[in-house]
Amino acid sequence: MGDIRQSLLPRDVLSAAKELLYHLDIYICNLVQSGRQPPQVDSKTLELVEEFILHAPKDRNTTARRMSALQELQLLEIMCSCFQEQSRDAVRQLMFAALFNLQGNQADESRMALLGKLVSMAIAVGRVPILECAATWLQRTHRVYCVRLAQVLVDDYCSMVPGSVPTLQNIHSASPRFCCQFITAVTTLYDFTSEELTPPLELLQMIVSWIQDDPHLVLITFLNSPISGSQPITSLDVTPLGGLVRWCIKAPLVYSRDKKQALTNGSSENEPEVGPLFSALHLSVLQVLMLLPNILNEKGLFGRLALLQMESLAALTSDLSRLLDQADKHTHTSSADTLALSQLALDRLAQALQVAMASGALLCSREDLRAICSRLPHNNLLQLVLFGPVMYYNNIHTSPLAYSPHAAHSPIAPLPALPTHRAHTPHAPLAPHPSSHPQYPAQPFMTGMPFPFRPSH
Repeated sequence: MGDIRQSLLPRDVLSAAKELLYHLDIYICNLVQSGRQPPQVDSKTLELVEEFILHAPKDRNTTARRMSALQELQLLEIMCSCFQEQSRDAVRQLMFAALFNLQGNQADESRMALLGKLVSMAIAVGRVPILECAATWLQRTHRVYCVRLAQVLVDDYCSMVPGSVPTLQNIHSASPRFCCQFITAVTTLYDFTSEELTPPLELLQMIVSWIQDDPHLVLITFLNSPISGSQPITSLDVTPLGGLVRWCIKAPLVYSRDKKQALTNGSSENEPEVGPLFSALHLSVLQVLMLLPNILNEKGLFGRLALLQMESLAALTSDLSRLLDQADKHTHTSSADTLALSQLALDRLAQALQVAMASGALLCSREDLRAICSRLPHNNLLQLVLFGPVMYYNNIHTSPLAYSPHAAHSPIAPLPALPTHRAHTPHAPLAPHPSSHPQYPAQPFMTGMPFPFRPSH
């Protein structure tokens, strides 16, 4: 395609971009039909994309071409139509990659700006092919850029235009793959380290609604992607489960902290309570974890694939310890309220740890858990999980080379049959600490999951 550059130079910026998209579509169709594996766009074509679509100057002596806002809008409409009219997914995916895969050069900023506008428009006008391509992009791109795209979409639909949240919410049915990757990105973005990195209420309501309506939604990427041992450690997690667990555990303390700061600054206490939302989200996350044993067994991965990483849990318990210390030192509420919120966070941690281990999502021993929880204050439920009767989960008995989706291991080898331990009586469901709080009601432990046990030695 390098020979068409001279024909594009005399054209205006919009006409040149449109013509290049037309030739790019033909070029990629021929590339896919050639059967070359894997099909790869050559560097000359990528340079044309940077010069005539992203408008990065070809060299220092060349003035960058610029589009007006109207021309840029027209280009986005042309791109939407181009992807919508192309019927072959392989062609769409390769074309999207040619346009938006990061190249590590100055044009990447223009790529990210155009990508954010294109995906935002695709959500607004229901262009599913673009959302599907964006889902693949989110799956393969460095998480730093994934959260940048997520931030653009949250700003567009939850902050800048009032009443536009329902438009974003509709992607749940239009493109579940994109929806799953979007949840993973926003739970990575909003880590509760500051008030600015706390999810907006509209976003939280939408995610809770999505998962309540379809618990399998958060597993879509995992269920529909080949499992390989070469996934970069810099990419997003395979599922948003880790981020959602982090949200539910830290929420009681973080929102209490932010409310105290708002009152100290003289702000009015008009914000609606988010406690019930996080209670519902926590329950939904536990229910999703309970779906995993059958899914992992069907894939032959039970006890060999960790969907929750010990490194992430160690970081979570460290953050939780710091938040608990801050709550004790800077409390402006009654000690009873502070204790109730602290115990609620610890209850949720204990529930998540036990259900994750039982479901095969977390591969570790209780000694590992004791190590990462050693700095946390006493909590009855957490003590039962860490020091109570020994729970015999299949995944505890697996090879130490258990597969992690972010580790570069060799292909998974067959494992020997796992020992089974049957109990004479089912283990009684664990009850949470009796403390409660009117905003954050205490959560009973998940019933319906009998765990075999025997006394520890």
